[in-house]
Amino acid sequence: MRWFSAVFAIASNTCRDAIRSKVLYVLLFFAILLIATSATLSTLSYIERDRILQDVSLGAIRFFGAAIAIFVGVGLVHREVDRRTIYTILSKPVDRSAFIAGKYAGLVATLWALLAVMSLCFVLTSLGSHAPLDAGHAKALALIAVELAVVVAFATLFSSFSTPFLAGCYSLGIYLIGHMTRDLLAIGQTAQSELAQGLTRWVHRLVPDLEAFNRSIEAVHGLPIPGAEVAWSAVMGVSWIAGFLLVAVLAFERRDFR
Repeated sequence: MRWFSAVFAIASNTCRDAIRSKVLYVLLFFAILLIATSATLSTLSYIERDRILQDVSLGAIRFFGAAIAIFVGVGLVHREVDRRTIYTILSKPVDRSAFIAGKYAGLVATLWALLAVMSLCFVLTSLGSHAPLDAGHAKALALIAVELAVVVAFATLFSSFSTPFLAGCYSLGIYLIGHMTRDLLAIGQTAQSELAQGLTRWVHRLVPDLEAFNRSIEAVHGLPIPGAEVAWSAVMGVSWIAGFLLVAVLAFERRDFR
């Protein structure tokens, strides 16, 4: 019970710190701006205006959501060390695992609140432009929420043992590779070299497949998104989150703040 109380307290404090970040509001502003202006961008084409509008909007939500997750997430631990509050926190009966879990939960809660704001802007823009909305859009947005939780997880991992700059580089690299891992696997399967084939297979296994959470194309084109596939993607996301946080806790347990 004490562990959960500590997690809740740290998560609440993390939320308060996150909403004071100027970077967060700058990125949120540009996300909302791009979503709002997607209606104007869609008029550049005489066909498929609704699809262009929603494709741009969902892309903006995914991109700026990930940007916020990385830019804020990589400094989760460093800010506490820089302000020396980490010594006060760890001097109390607070497990380091509770500290990592609280930091993670606080940023995820903040991100999901921002995602709700961006999703509301997306819905209002779609309704204002008479673009169709259905359950597929809700499923696509739900999977974006899972993807952002995964991004926060590996940003938290790198923040637990590295500086913000290096953690940002690592997180950005994982994010980019995560969206290319399927292409890399396909390229490796056609390669003549067994080394290339083995390397791409291991990259596909070790790096989260973030494209599994991208169902924007299906949602925009009105294609069915099976609930079983959404559930499997969610289970896979939770597994990656658990794995990243476990490694983050192990790395943080070994870190010496003396």
